[in-house]
Amino acid sequence: MRTPSAESVFVNDKIARMSHSPAPQFGAIIIGDEILSGKRQDKHLPKLIELLAARGCTLSWAEYVGDERTRLTEVLRRAVAGNDIVFSFGGIGATPDDHTRQCTAAALGVALQPHPQAQALITQRMQEMAAEKGEAFAPQRPDNVQRLQMGVLPAGAQIIPNPFNRIPGFSCRGARGAWLHCVPGFPVMAWPMVAWALDAHHRDLHQPQAYTERSVILFKAQESALTPLMQAVEMAHPGIKVFSLPSVDHPEYGLHIELGVKGKTAAIAPAWQQLTEGLHRLGAQFGPELQRQI
Repeated sequence: MRTPSAESVFVNDKIARMSHSPAPQFGAIIIGDEILSGKRQDKHLPKLIELLAARGCTLSWAEYVGDERTRLTEVLRRAVAGNDIVFSFGGIGATPDDHTRQCTAAALGVALQPHPQAQALITQRMQEMAAEKGEAFAPQRPDNVQRLQMGVLPAGAQIIPNPFNRIPGFSCRGARGAWLHCVPGFPVMAWPMVAWALDAHHRDLHQPQAYTERSVILFKAQESALTPLMQAVEMAHPGIKVFSLPSVDHPEYGLHIELGVKGKTAAIAPAWQQLTEGLHRLGAQFGPELQRQI
């Protein structure tokens, strides 16, 4: 079965979004009791940040939630209430502790229904598994019937191709334009699927300009004294964020505040100049300056 290309999907979605405003933000939902219990360490959040950064985008928010239907449904309902683009990791399998398909349908107020393309891909994978074992494919065998449940998706869902084992993820739209992309919890599957969704559906949000973060270490400074300057810089430079990161036990700098600006590289210089000039007027005690691409 032919999988839609990122290019063909992108063209249709760009046309659909042309009238949307304000600009959507990227979010993440990471699902699983094993994450909250500490049994497994989450790897999805840093990877999603990396995949977004490679496209000049940034992550605005993230939530962790366990395998509990009521809470998960509420988290998903909030996620699709606006026009954000949200990636959900985990819970799309067919075991009793996988609830993402059911909770997504409930959050959107739609029914679950067999998705022909998804079920065809799952069937193809089951046939391959049988062939690898030298067995005849038995579609009515209970475990195969259960696997097909992974192709029962919220009404209106689109599939996300899975290059690892064909079992697809899925994407849904909210009433106000939100995107919810649901992928497996396995990184080897999830990360290529996230990259595909970013390129297939959201290439018009990719930023050709890099983002830069520039900061300075300040000693013997108080955040309360810096706040008016931070507010003034943000007001004078729309699109620039001013940040303050205090530390009491840094192994190199000890007690200090890292104060800086971040935003599109082309807009950083004037904001940085205003910030440092203001710090000099305050008599700030400067340490090293830092800069990185984000």
